[in-house]
Amino acid sequence: MKKITRKLRSMFLMLSISMMSMMTFAFAEDDVANLDEVVNPVVKLINSLLTPLLAVVGAGGALFCVFLGVKFARAEDPQEHEKVKKALKNAIIGFVLIFVLLLALKMAMPRLTTWVEDYQAISPTPTPAK
Repeated sequence: MKKITRKLRSMFLMLSISMMSMMTFAFAEDDVANLDEVVNPVVKLINSLLTPLLAVVGAGGALFCVFLGVKFARAEDPQEHEKVKKALKNAIIGFVLIFVLLLALKMAMPRLTTWVEDYQAISPTPTPAK
């Protein structure tokens, strides 16, 4: 289980680093005249992934909690019982935290999109240097 968790963490870390490097490259280009070219695909990607991500997190968290609950019920050794109890508590806390953060992101996306659009409306469009 620890190996799977480590692999998932490293995959998410690599994905976030690659996304940040792509955005940095896009902003570093002198010929990018409009922020829409960078922002719109990212916003569309996030909006399209939020609902399925909520479903996957909900289903995965529920299955993992059921798995740990069964393991908790089958534990005979007091040390194993406490170990599984601690793991179940941590899993529930992590599941709730991730779920709440995803819901907050889903609720904040319209405001963030409006904020970026308002910023674009008041900021002058840069002209490419020649």
